[in-house]
Amino acid sequence: MTQTLLPLPILDRSPAPERSERGTLCTDLPPAHDPSLVARAAAARQALDDELVILGHHYQKAEVIQFADARGDSYRLAQFAARGGANYVIFLGVHFMAESADILTAPHVQVILPDLGAGCSMADMADIAQVEECWSLLEEIVPGEVVPLTYMNSSADIKALTGREGGAICTSSNAAAAMRWGFERRPRILFLPDQHLGRNTAVAMGMSLEDCALWDPHRELGGLTEDEIRSAKALLWKGHCSVHQRFQPEHVAAVRERLPGVRVIVHPECRYEVVQLADEIGSTEGIIRAIENSPPGSKWAVGTELNLVARLGREHPDKTIVFLDRTVCFCATMNRIDLPHLVWSMENLLEGRVVNRISVDATTTHWARLALERMLEIN
Repeated sequence: MTQTLLPLPILDRSPAPERSERGTLCTDLPPAHDPSLVARAAAARQALDDELVILGHHYQKAEVIQFADARGDSYRLAQFAARGGANYVIFLGVHFMAESADILTAPHVQVILPDLGAGCSMADMADIAQVEECWSLLEEIVPGEVVPLTYMNSSADIKALTGREGGAICTSSNAAAAMRWGFERRPRILFLPDQHLGRNTAVAMGMSLEDCALWDPHRELGGLTEDEIRSAKALLWKGHCSVHQRFQPEHVAAVRERLPGVRVIVHPECRYEVVQLADEIGSTEGIIRAIENSPPGSKWAVGTELNLVARLGREHPDKTIVFLDRTVCFCATMNRIDLPHLVWSMENLLEGRVVNRISVDATTTHWARLALERMLEIN
């Protein structure tokens, strides 16, 4: 059946309030069982044409990522948004990713997160007030000796603190380069919010576990003594990814017994004990490349989010690709982005309404962008 598409209306490009909201503002969400959702999504995407770019994170489910104009990790997608000429960006990801896209795009570009409830458990483990308190204490105990390094999986506020205090952002693929950059400037680093990426990177660079100290924001002085702070090279924020932390050493042993000849590849957000047992460690992009470049007949057990693992299995039927843990585990917050929310976002655009806009204030944008630009210099 041929569908006639209506002309694209003039959309409201007035500035959004300077804030970055959380919450769900869907008053007329189409039901998930609506059989026309795929057709509605395709029609809306065609009608919006080059006014819109849709960015899909690797961990998104198939029903929405099929409409993505680009796939990638959070930073790669934010870069794509910044380079593009679209006036509107729909980010199929989580809150901090949409914030980063807003920081890196031109002021007129409006970034939409289809469900404002799509957050990140790791990012939420570092509250800006806690980090400000930590930084003040460190400046009292080891003044001028610490450089902050912040993982991409963090709020815009914490990226801004990092930029303001002379630090840089990193991804899982360039964390080692970022650490080297930090140690060239000061004798110790504060790495947040993921303790596992920080620890695994530090050890891979030749540091010992004793060189790392864990800062617990819920305990006085991070649960450390002043002497422990002074002797640490890497202060690691007590945060983690709820998906990657679930992998245990016994999962590695079980899959090797179940699947002889399997290669175990895990994300560096996994526990230190799991990383030590793996055959390969790779960022999301690194995992994808490793499997793509492996020969037919290869066997892989992958320690990362299940949507990506399942997609790799479908895209490489000549290889055996299994989830490291036999218990299914999606990223629950990422999974909030579904077809009804995507359709709802696009159809509102067609009617001249920008819903669920993510807008970061000018001051936060300035400092966070500086931290992100330092990351590019490190690369």
